[in-house]
Amino acid sequence: MHSGLSVPGDETIRWLSVSAAIASISVVGIAIGIGMPLLSVILEGHGHSATMIGLNTAMAGLASIVAAPCATPLAARFGVVWTMLAMIVVGAFSFIGFYAAPEFWMWFPLRAALHFSITIVFILSEFWIATSAPAARRGFILGIYATVLSLGFAFGPWLFAQVGSQGFLPFGITFAIVMFAALPVLAALKESPRIDAAPTGTRFVGYIWLVPMATAAVLVFGAVETGGFALFPVYGTRIGYSEGDAALLLTAVGLGNVLLQIPLGLISDRVSDRRHLLMICAAIGLAGMVALPFVAHDWYLTAGVLFVWGGVVAGLYTVGLAHLGSRLSGRDLASANAAFVLCYGIGMLLGPQAIGIGMDIFGPNGFAYAIMIFFAAYLGLGAVRLGSGVGRG
Repeated sequence: MHSGLSVPGDETIRWLSVSAAIASISVVGIAIGIGMPLLSVILEGHGHSATMIGLNTAMAGLASIVAAPCATPLAARFGVVWTMLAMIVVGAFSFIGFYAAPEFWMWFPLRAALHFSITIVFILSEFWIATSAPAARRGFILGIYATVLSLGFAFGPWLFAQVGSQGFLPFGITFAIVMFAALPVLAALKESPRIDAAPTGTRFVGYIWLVPMATAAVLVFGAVETGGFALFPVYGTRIGYSEGDAALLLTAVGLGNVLLQIPLGLISDRVSDRRHLLMICAAIGLAGMVALPFVAHDWYLTAGVLFVWGGVVAGLYTVGLAHLGSRLSGRDLASANAAFVLCYGIGMLLGPQAIGIGMDIFGPNGFAYAIMIFFAAYLGLGAVRLGSGVGRG
């Protein structure tokens, strides 16, 4: 098997490895895109409050936090491909569990199992991509990855708008989609990267503080993406949109992601300090939420704002991951990538709760107010880091 590590100066892109990892995680992205609004709409229909919906969704973040430190040891012991395949099966059957579970409390362990497995798949896919891309083109490759993943996220809500939330059909479709993700992984079995079984001296938590502007960026992105995807359908229906129209607004967010990730990745390969690009993404994210309450009455205007907003905000993930990958390699890169996703999980834990509470306290506009706080906090961190000239992280 290939180690997957690029030789310095080697501009060769291992396309089979890159394609397998991107295809697999993008199929999982479709499942998340349909699953997040599906589960929230069902809970809303059963009469649960936005706070309770946010609490259940926040289990995704808790599961990600638990899963992140496990990814590298599991892959080192069982192999990247076999670990990914096992997690794909767990994730697929979790969706069947949601349909079969008669009690709300059962959705908490199911949500945990689903997102534990998805987190492992994400970490190992991104490690596989990063080790298959030469350093000078990493931003470009990650831009392709984010674009295809965004297509999955955009297609998911569109598919949800077509099939609705009634009966077994949406769950059965999601199960089949997740299982399909195993095929590209199997196709590139011999290209699987290896992870050194011997751990380095750095403790896992230490990787979080190595590149704080990257890890904080993904925490903010995790909060606004997960909370936004989970609660936007509730926000949309509370301001008067139909279930389908609200889901299509999420598709507008996804389509913005599709168009902007490759350009952002290319820009990140050419800037001397990616932290400035991350700050710009956060500033536009803040501006979009300031604008939302003023445009929400007009579906097309809202779609336009969310189109631009979604594409730029997703750059927090793409550019942050490229920033991280430029610093490390081998097992260190796998562990740092896991720490990166752990911070995404912390965001997933905080975001739905903050947005749900914001909506219960301030009404529908609480959706935008809560998200504004995350962007403002990141801009404050960036101002401190760049203003003090601390390191390159």
